[in-house]
Amino acid sequence: MTEQKTVAFHTLGCKLNFSETSTIARLFSERGYKRIDFNEQADVYVINTCSVTEVADKKCRYFINKAIHTSPNAFVVVVGCYSQLQPEKISEIHGVDLILGTQDKFRLVNFLEDIEKRDVPIIHNCHIEDVHRFDSAYSLGGRTRSFLKIQDGCDYPCTYCTIPLARGNSRNDTIENVIKNANEIASKGFKEIVLTGVNIGDFGRTNDENFFDLLKQLDNVDGIERYRISSIEPNLLTDEIICFVAQSKKFLPHFHVPLQSGSDKILALMQRRYNCKKFEDRILSIKNILPDAFIGIDIMVGFPGETNIDFEDSYNFIDRLDISFLHVFTYSERPNTKATDFVEKVSHAEKEKRSKMLHQLSEKKHRAFYEKHLNTTAKVLFESQKIGDFMFGFTGNYIKVQHQYNSALVNNIVNVRLIKILENTNVFGEIVQ
Repeated sequence: MTEQKTVAFHTLGCKLNFSETSTIARLFSERGYKRIDFNEQADVYVINTCSVTEVADKKCRYFINKAIHTSPNAFVVVVGCYSQLQPEKISEIHGVDLILGTQDKFRLVNFLEDIEKRDVPIIHNCHIEDVHRFDSAYSLGGRTRSFLKIQDGCDYPCTYCTIPLARGNSRNDTIENVIKNANEIASKGFKEIVLTGVNIGDFGRTNDENFFDLLKQLDNVDGIERYRISSIEPNLLTDEIICFVAQSKKFLPHFHVPLQSGSDKILALMQRRYNCKKFEDRILSIKNILPDAFIGIDIMVGFPGETNIDFEDSYNFIDRLDISFLHVFTYSERPNTKATDFVEKVSHAEKEKRSKMLHQLSEKKHRAFYEKHLNTTAKVLFESQKIGDFMFGFTGNYIKVQHQYNSALVNNIVNVRLIKILENTNVFGEIVQ
């Protein structure tokens, strides 16, 4: 009897990558592989990579080397954005056997007839202009929340971003297939779906459908009780969508809207498709219609040409917005992007200073949002994760709640009274009968 082969995965980057890794893992399962933890010795390792920053690249190389060190005779496969953008650099890492670009990652199992170690890795990586196929994906890790891929690629030529180079042009699933996948997720017992993609508001571009119609149809899927919309561009977040979320029983008052800079000068240099006034209008619309909504934003520091005055304008703009959290990124020069040619660079020390200021502002905003909801009752979906004697869950508007572990609460939505903010910034909650 042939011993069952094992495979281990590690995913870096966004929710979209997690949905894709989970789908690739199911393809391995169909071929008879047993999935094990990445820290164990496996026959095959698959590292799904990110390349949004230089730090992301370093993390990719670290985990590739970790797999090689853990099991020197294992077959090591690298897929994802880093493998599309820098296949030659990855091929220099001794111990890598197979590198697949964007077009081929979902065909991975077809390359595994021979998983003997190689002196020189095989690279399958076509020009990104030749990538047109949409591959659907969704995650099944955990027991409460699934990431459902609805869109891929991006047509926005932002001057700092490699995503169009790594994932290609904007393309999307059909509404029919998204609903089919949502029903499959519901049949597995999941209560919540997070809609993911690169630019999900662009859904429908390739087949004359649209994002709003997708939301309306998802709202009718039996078994799914919650939906979250992941990052959506401010120019694509319409009042129609916000009003729909407000009246829906399933779509949650939780928005993630990328800003990148609160300076119109820097937004223009970035080639973003809005200005500060347009962005502020979107935040005001959300808060007018959904006053308790959680709003997270992306903000970048140290973009070439960002002077102290530009940063001060950006900081003050964000400070006056009624938002809940900041995802702060430090500008990282990416090969083949327009911003690499911009002359006015910001020093590392200045980037660190600005990043620290924005992280402190985020902490202030986050705490204020939590304090506003203390002594109120909210519906919490508890997850299976257990740390010490505690379990965790999220309210509809994304307040992280901590409660004494009780297995009966896992994957159930219950009423919880929000009592106090803990040192780890979670909120302690008590079940309301």
